[in-house]
Amino acid sequence: MSIIKVTRDIYELLLVIARRKGKSIEELILESVIKELDPRMRLEAYRKLHEKYFREAEELYEKGDLVQAGEKYWGALVSLLNIIGEKENLPHYTHRDLREIVEFLTEKTNDPEYSRLFSSAEALHSNFYHNFMSRLSFNVHREDILKLIQKLKRLIEST
Repeated sequence: MSIIKVTRDIYELLLVIARRKGKSIEELILESVIKELDPRMRLEAYRKLHEKYFREAEELYEKGDLVQAGEKYWGALVSLLNIIGEKENLPHYTHRDLREIVEFLTEKTNDPEYSRLFSSAEALHSNFYHNFMSRLSFNVHREDILKLIQKLKRLIEST
């Protein structure tokens, strides 16, 4: 691990933004610089980010922290959609962009399950902000996001 030194003022600004986004400072910095990387490096960064988010989601789920786990699952999903956006030359920077990628996949594959599973995944993302899900409900949405992640990984591997 390497260390970057910044002034206390800069650190606190980064911390405010990171907390607002539910991310670590490291993730915030990566998201800020990733657009400057060449396409191959961006794909690799998104792949590593997916693995990190997914691992953290599973750990948080095992600890019973459903709110944080749901947001990490969301991050893992978004990272895969970013890979698809890169490969298909589609924008992937806003929530709307992500929905449009899912609709693109639904049309391209003639598989409406992409759209349905993404809607379920959005509920986990929303739960991060509003904390409204019971464990039973969370588990159903978790199964959906896991299924969507697997579908996207297979799709990515086949292209």
